[in-house]
Amino acid sequence: MALDINRQEPIIMTKLKRTCYFVACAAIFFMPFSSNAQNYIAGDIKASLFSSTPVEDIKAQSSKTNAVIISKTGEVAFQIPIKSFEFEKKLMQEHFNENYMESDKYPFATFKGAVEPNINWTKDGEYTVNVKGSLTVHGISKPRNIAGKINIKNGVASIYASFDVACTDHNIQIPTLVFAKIAKVINVKISGTLNPKN
Repeated sequence: MALDINRQEPIIMTKLKRTCYFVACAAIFFMPFSSNAQNYIAGDIKASLFSSTPVEDIKAQSSKTNAVIISKTGEVAFQIPIKSFEFEKKLMQEHFNENYMESDKYPFATFKGAVEPNINWTKDGEYTVNVKGSLTVHGISKPRNIAGKINIKNGVASIYASFDVACTDHNIQIPTLVFAKIAKVINVKISGTLNPKN
């Protein structure tokens, strides 16, 4: 039985596009840094969302954030799968993915930047830092300067940051009927441990 090339072509092209997309996403984390640099990596950084209004507090958690830090340059990259956020209410989780974040179209939130000024990654201690870079959410990138803390102990880097994201900055539309339930500014917290890898 002969294959219908015309029917197979859209499927092949869809698979090819998906492959190219994931290769592009991976490039965020595997940039051509010096092989002599000390890298810190993690695939289980925690991210949380919090929205507070007089009507309702909304919380969501994810533990699937990928992160890379290059100590030589202070460069950092984070990638959060939007669908990895879990809500207490499944209906809110559906609305979050389908209506607000359009996570099929924009599957990741990313941040790329650098610690300024860079710290001494070989010295144990807690450092208060600023990370300057670009935050991309819902397909829209915005320059950000995010304050945080980095704790170095026995070669392991623990990180913490808390910052706000305005929905309007990333063209996230909230229907009028639920304005009272969802804050226009969402608090985001990032925390976790990155292990050294040469």
